[in-house]
Amino acid sequence: MAGVPRVRLSGGLEITRILNGMWQVSGAHGHIDPHRAADAMLQYCEAGLTSFDLADIYGPAEDIYGAFIKKLKAEQGAEAIGKVQGLTKWVPRPGPMTRKVVEENIDRSLRRMGVDRLDSVQFHWWDYSDKRYLDALGHMADLQAEGKIGELALTNFDTVRLEEIVNKGIPISSNQVQYSLIDRRPGQKMAEFCTAHGIQLLTYGTLGGGLLTEKYLGAKEPTSRRDLPTASLGKYKNMVDTWGGWNLLQDLLKVLKSIADEHGVSVANVATKYILDQPAVGGVIVGCRLGVPGAEHIQDNLRSFTFDLTQQDLDGILTVVSRGRNLMAAIGDCGDEYRESTSQSWRCRIS
Repeated sequence: MAGVPRVRLSGGLEITRILNGMWQVSGAHGHIDPHRAADAMLQYCEAGLTSFDLADIYGPAEDIYGAFIKKLKAEQGAEAIGKVQGLTKWVPRPGPMTRKVVEENIDRSLRRMGVDRLDSVQFHWWDYSDKRYLDALGHMADLQAEGKIGELALTNFDTVRLEEIVNKGIPISSNQVQYSLIDRRPGQKMAEFCTAHGIQLLTYGTLGGGLLTEKYLGAKEPTSRRDLPTASLGKYKNMVDTWGGWNLLQDLLKVLKSIADEHGVSVANVATKYILDQPAVGGVIVGCRLGVPGAEHIQDNLRSFTFDLTQQDLDGILTVVSRGRNLMAAIGDCGDEYRESTSQSWRCRIS
């Protein structure tokens, strides 16, 4: 475990710089056996990857985490629980945010996860015109002071709203946003504010759902649901199309492959390392298909910490990515792509 770099959030929680993402257990990426998933979480911890990113809306994710905690305690003792970190999310439908509503939802996550305190609660809000997100965060700050919440964090908030929340005196430790070689929006505005206020960025989509791997180098462009069988692949293929298209992605993959070969690592390692090195980035979330034979990438993930990108590497990468569209102009700031969610799809689009 000592070999995996960690970062300390402002409230004192230490997390690994690669976090294990649990969106993949939500049902949108194929069948997951909950018992095998809990067993697989032990393997990640044994390798030193002890931090898990989950959410109340990721299907059985919190329940699987709870089963994992129970198993960990039975096999290694109560002290082992303090060596793992579960960063969950609360993603409510906009509506009244009374103390009762907020506490009931926090208590539900506590029960599901089998813990006395939530290590981190990453809050998401769909509609900025409804200012009751400030009420919710105010009550969450009270619950933090009372010991039910460790770190108070955000998911997919833009810079304007993040600044508004901080100016209200609400202590935010991290904001989870999409950040990759394709989507570099956080570096344009968000990172500077976060650096100035001690807020860490936890990033998802860094591997584009798998599109930023050797598997898609030289591959025919996927265009059908059959070609893009998971929610991640469909989502990030749309992002690629908005950014610059399949041919530009191929140019990027060629450069990444050349760099990867030079360092004896994978394309995914290079894409991950690039984001880990960006200002304000505390950690990168890499999705896990827990308990699926052959789907774990523990050793490959760890190789992201074994090398440094040279200036020549960075120049080669930037030569390609700079040819893509400015997604800040095309989409808006971090998380703006979620502001258009409909009532039918809102529960499956956040990651």
